[in-house]
Amino acid sequence: MTSSTASALIEAVHHLKAADPVLAGVIERVGECQLTVRNTGTHFDAIVRAIVYQQLSGKAAATIHRRLEALYGGPPLPAQLAASEEAQLRSVGLSRQKLSYLKHFAALVESEQLSIEALDGLEDQAIIEALTQVRGIGRWTAQMFLLFRLGRLNVLPEADLGVQKGIQLAYGLEKLPTPKQVIAIAEPWHPFCSVASWYFWRSLD
Repeated sequence: MTSSTASALIEAVHHLKAADPVLAGVIERVGECQLTVRNTGTHFDAIVRAIVYQQLSGKAAATIHRRLEALYGGPPLPAQLAASEEAQLRSVGLSRQKLSYLKHFAALVESEQLSIEALDGLEDQAIIEALTQVRGIGRWTAQMFLLFRLGRLNVLPEADLGVQKGIQLAYGLEKLPTPKQVIAIAEPWHPFCSVASWYFWRSLD
């Protein structure tokens, strides 16, 4: 459950460069690791934001998220979101599917069926299992929470298109690697798969 402190990132880069010569080349091109954790607000706020942003452009999602917070005078509390009328949530631009996801998530947290702030103390896989019980939160969203909210260093988003594309280009593969192939390629990266993933994302910039 190592988190991304500055010293841990330095250790990670040293490990990755020694473990994988192809990745070492990517690291040299990209430069210093600047993987950062979004630690403002609560874990609940972070998951609400993640659901709002799913399958939308950054600009459109930011507008909807801003309107949602304006509706409540700030980030909504679980009780507020769970009790909200559908028309209220539709008015900020949320689809019916997404508002159902948000209300389901809020209801789980409000009823204490999901202890969102206690996730810090769990192992990565336990957190993924806890979050994916929520409608609308899949494995990828749970992995992004681990990586960018909790700062966990050994997260491998094996089905992420950016990671797959970065690997394809770096390793000279004819096709995008499958999730299973990504897992195999990533074997030498443990326990720093998050940092490797960050480098492959940045390699596409």
